[in-house]
Amino acid sequence: MQSIPSVVDSARIVRIEWARLTGRRPRMAGCNARLAVHGIEVRPPIVRITTGEGATGWGRAQLTQEQAFQFIGRPLREAFLDGMRIAPEFVALEYPLLDLAGRLAGLPVYALVSGREPSGEPLRVPCYDTSLYIDDLHLTDDAAAAALIAAEAREGYERGHRSFKIKVGRGALHMPLEEGTRRDIAVVHAVREAVGPEATILLDANNGYNFNLTRRVLAETAAARPFWMEEPFHEDGELYRRLKDWMAREGLTVLIADGEGLASPRLLDWAQQGLVDVIQYDIFSPGFSRWLELGPQLDAWNVRSAPHHYGGFYGNYASPHLAAVIRRFTFVEWDEATVPGIDTSRYRIVEGYVEVPNSPGFGLELDEQFFAQAVREGGFMVEA
Repeated sequence: MQSIPSVVDSARIVRIEWARLTGRRPRMAGCNARLAVHGIEVRPPIVRITTGEGATGWGRAQLTQEQAFQFIGRPLREAFLDGMRIAPEFVALEYPLLDLAGRLAGLPVYALVSGREPSGEPLRVPCYDTSLYIDDLHLTDDAAAAALIAAEAREGYERGHRSFKIKVGRGALHMPLEEGTRRDIAVVHAVREAVGPEATILLDANNGYNFNLTRRVLAETAAARPFWMEEPFHEDGELYRRLKDWMAREGLTVLIADGEGLASPRLLDWAQQGLVDVIQYDIFSPGFSRWLELGPQLDAWNVRSAPHHYGGFYGNYASPHLAAVIRRFTFVEWDEATVPGIDTSRYRIVEGYVEVPNSPGFGLELDEQFFAQAVREGGFMVEA
């Protein structure tokens, strides 16, 4: 990893601006196994920091006006630890700080954190379409429901995706157990048919199954070849072990993925023991700096990394930079949305990969006038 760029040595933070921007997904995101409709809007909180020399960096950050005052006048060098990790007391500003450091150094964040010089080609990182929610509850016919989700998968395919995560667990809350489980299975097969044999399919039950339901669904979708089963039930080392043993006997190679939200404190122990194959801690909490520490540790255990970020928008563009330092980084979770005021055009989805630009910082641009208006109308600014 890179040492702290010398360009931050003398710089101080003199201004912090905060505003929440509102954008939209291409379509309404429905339910998961335990929550109601997620909606069509995304509302990322955006902070821009400015140094005394007039340099700026911006990114997702959630803090109050009172909290922002504590950073005014602070030198940037206090914010950075070795390996471009952000000091704990500055972690609320980690994305604006990393963006600022990249802009000052003239390097993308992935180059800052890895010491890897950008080549002429963009960094390419595998991603998956995370938009296949439970959108079919208004339908009574399983075939019609499966066709609807399959059509949504084709929309993602046309946008360049080749990996697709399907929300399952309809019988946990929204439908009678047998009917919901039967529909889950029908949807998985329909999506496989829609996206073709080479695409990757991921299942996410949001803890809506139990051990036996998980076995049933994996057995009855084996022909669709799911790559992983995410959060089949609440984290439980003994059940993971039994599930692994059962899959081995059945000749199934489905990975177990877990870790978003309030994950068990034992999760990393189970990963080290080989009971969990993919860790999915959120990209915002515990955050980017924690992932810089955790990812290489997981690599050493031969465990995959796939940070969660659904609903955060900015995570689409922050997560792939970690792939430069995490050998077994597996997927960026991609939550498609457009946010007025944020130019994301340097990023592209091509044949299942995010193409990460070699532009300084995170490679995103903020519309100055649009952001200034948002600050005036519902945000805040503090300065020295």
